[in-house]
Order: sequence, then C-alpha cells, then structure tokens
Amino acid sequence: MSAYHPLNETEAVEIARKLDGVFEPGAKLVCREIGDGNLNLVFRIADPAAGRSIIMKQALPYAKVVGESWPLTLDRARIESEALILEGKLAPGLVPAVYLYDAELALTVMEDLSDHVIMRQGLMKGSRYPLFAGHISTFLARTLFFTSDLGHNQQDKKLLARSFTNPELCKITEDLIFDDPYRNADTNSFEETIRDEAQALWRDGELHLEVALLREKFLTHAQALLHGDLHTGSIFITPESTKVIDPEFAYYGPMGFDIGAVLANLLLNYASREGWDKSDAEREQYRDYLLETVADIWTQFEEKFLALWNEHGVDRLANAAPGYKESYMRRLLQDAIGFAGCKMVRRVVGLAHVADIDKLEDAAARERAQRLALRIGKSLIKLNRGAASIHQAIAAVQSASSAARA
Repeated sequence: MSAYHPLNETEAVEIARKLDGVFEPGAKLVCREIGDGNLNLVFRIADPAAGRSIIMKQALPYAKVVGESWPLTLDRARIESEALILEGKLAPGLVPAVYLYDAELALTVMEDLSDHVIMRQGLMKGSRYPLFAGHISTFLARTLFFTSDLGHNQQDKKLLARSFTNPELCKITEDLIFDDPYRNADTNSFEETIRDEAQALWRDGELHLEVALLREKFLTHAQALLHGDLHTGSIFITPESTKVIDPEFAYYGPMGFDIGAVLANLLLNYASREGWDKSDAEREQYRDYLLETVADIWTQFEEKFLALWNEHGVDRLANAAPGYKESYMRRLLQDAIGFAGCKMVRRVVGLAHVADIDKLEDAAARERAQRLALRIGKSLIKLNRGAASIHQAIAAVQSASSAARA
C-alpha cells in the first residue's frame, strides 16, 4: 500500500486480507464505509459466511464535518490507538481490542462491536442499561487513577503526558466548548427560535467567570490521561456490556472533564425527553432513571477511586495528609459538575449538536428541549465551585426542569 491517502472500500478489503488470523484465505469479504462522525473514515469488513468482522478507522487530514479548509494532524490516529491499548490494560473488557495500527495510513484496525448499539441511539429509544453506571465508573476510576500522580510514578507520568500531547484536537475543545458559545462566533450553530438564549449567554458575566476558571483548568491541570470526548456517541453498549471507543482527543487534563462529559450527555438526553416519550408519566419515569444513573456514576466512581488510592497510592504526602483525599474528591466533583454544564451549553449553541435533541421532529418540543438543556447547563456551571455532593447537581437539574414547566 502506498503512502497516506484516504482509503476506498477495495483497498480496505486488501488490508483486511493480510491480517494474521482474522479472515480465512479466499473468504468473500463485504466492506462498507459506515463513518457518521466528524473526523474519520470508518469501514466495516465482514465475512458473512464465517460470522467474523472487523472495524478499520482511518483519520482524515481535515475535519470531515467542515472539509479541507479545517486541516487536522494525522497523529491523532496514533494517539487513539495507544490510548485504546493503554485503556484496555487498565480497564480490561471496557474498550475494543486493537488488532493493528498503521502509522503511514493513520489507520487503526479493531474489534467490531456491531452486536452493541451506540448508547446515544439506545437512550433516544428509551432503553435502560442497568450495568452502565458500574462499568463506566470502573473505566473512569481505573484509567484516571492509574495515569495520575496518585497512582503512577510521577516522572514516568510526565513522559507519558509528553507522548499524549494533542494540541490540535485540544484546540477544538478549547474553542468550541470554552469560548465560542459565549460570544457571537462564526462557528456557533443554533436555531433562530433560541437566539434570545444565545444572546443571553454572550452577556452573562457571572457565567463567563465560571467558564474562564474551568477553561483554565482544561488548559493547565494535567491530572490524568483523559479520553477527551467521552459522550454517549463514543460508547457502544448492551444491557450486559459497555465499550468505550474513539479516544482520539486523549490528552493529559483535568479528570473532571471526562466525568462531566458522561454526565452531560445523560442530561442532554434528560432534556430531550420533551419529544421522545409518549406521556408525561413515561417522561418522568425515564428522567428519574437518568438522574439515578448520574448519581450512581459519581457515587460508584468515588468509591472505586478511593479504594484504588488506598491500595495503590504512590504519593506519600497525598496518602497521609489529613483531609487531603476529602479535599481532592470534593474538587473533582465540582470540576465534573462544571464541565458537564459547559458540555451541555456547547451541544445546543455550538458547532456540533446531539441527535437526542436535533432529531426531535416536533419543532416546539425541540425548542423546549434546547431551552431546558441550556437552563440545566448554566445552572451546573454556576453551581460548580459551591457543590458539596452530587445530590446538589441533581437538585439543580430538577429545579431547572420545574422552572421550565412553570
């Protein structure tokens, strides 16, 4: 295969045939490009007769959502592959297996998860995942703790942070989440029916202060290796299994950003119930489930993270100083709440939205969902530094929902 170029389906099949121990020689392979994201080509290659399949993900040298006018580094494919391999070691069974990384083609070949569904799609249909809080809290606790100064040799951690320097994709986050929604930026995208909400964001000085403080943390707090884009579109799921995918935004940053991203996407679905449920009773029941999941994720994460810290902590002073663990976990919760709010605001007025809300066909329901998501997001941002428990965040969501109905 020649130097880098975007693959076509024929070329993807040719690569698949050369993989050791995956497909039988001469197998009739079927290939389809299935990528629906913003940055990559994704091929699914299958041998229907044998019931075997793989996924090939190739980074494009530009943002697919915009085009060649927005160039991007291909090194993100290396970052994604190395992050998946490391996450697989730290949180076995919670990410897809990686079979091959081809640096020249910016190509990662991995386990096919077609027997799972994208979590966002499952939530939109009202599915429930009783093991999800346990799975994702384990993923977060283990990947964040063991790549932090608390659970990893601190000099080795600095070297690892260097290998996951990811300036171009961090720039996307810095702009699209922590800057553009709070000004009249060209990249913003929102319906005219909520222009008043967008303009209110641009004028809210109290909100801008909190976002600036959270942005500072994203820029400067290299606490642990983050997934960097941990939303419900980056999770494949069944009632029994959870698989985290797409860590191409991985970099060393504040732990609360990953936690907050998961919580935000559950709460975006909470807002979207305005249009998905057939009755008020169904809506309230599913919203209760989502809020219980939010609370369970934090509660289980905190328990597991502290257990890892107590057993594997490598920093003597952090282990021994009275009150330090309690202070650390409180600040981590506050960060998670604030970052969750930022992620919610961005997904309503920023460049890339969520299908939970955008796919609502009824315009009035869609507008209600957008306004509710913004109300919740702003409440969480303004709450963050004062939060002492996850239940305060839950109460803020419920209060925003009640105010929206008034």
